[in-house]
Amino acid sequence: MSGAKSEGPVRILGLDLAGSPRRPTGYAFCSEGALRVGIVYADAEIEGLAADFDRIYVDAPLGLPAGRKGVEDRSGPHLRACDRMLRERGIRFFPVTLGPMRRLTERGMRFAEAWRKRGKEVWEVYPGATYDVCGVPRKAREEIAAFFRRRGLPLPESAEGLPTQDELDAVAALWTGILHLRGETELLAGEDGTIVLPRRGAKGVMGCP
Repeated sequence: MSGAKSEGPVRILGLDLAGSPRRPTGYAFCSEGALRVGIVYADAEIEGLAADFDRIYVDAPLGLPAGRKGVEDRSGPHLRACDRMLRERGIRFFPVTLGPMRRLTERGMRFAEAWRKRGKEVWEVYPGATYDVCGVPRKAREEIAAFFRRRGLPLPESAEGLPTQDELDAVAALWTGILHLRGETELLAGEDGTIVLPRRGAKGVMGCP
């Protein structure tokens, strides 16, 4: 699953992280002008995949609300500053303190800490917000694929060959990362976390770099 060369352009990986190794984690990256997508499960698979990349854009909360001591702490606030910014924009999301989100947050924080120690840039993204900003229905796989095809990312046109929702969300994470590298994003930033969002009207990429 090696997706990058040892030298050359910044290597970007998009991940739609699952909260458990029993559930599928989607990934997406560009390699030699082609879009690669797929599914992994185990922590070791994710670690092995991520080793080849410089920047990793993860669909998972990568921090806790300020004042919370841990994912099981029930006494602190439920929302981070970046979550409140999403809410102010009318973007729906699940708080990091909600049930299964606690496991996802814990897993995301663990990976992010390990990757940053190895010198990688790790950023939180939210495909649901990306779709909302771009006017694409969140779960309409054919419309999502068509949106990315219009931006030059080669996805199958037949419904039978479409990537899974997890893989498409990873493509959204990758696309947001490419935009971020090109200065076409905005940061919803607070003391307890940052979410990278495409700017409204961002044209995106024409082809897979």
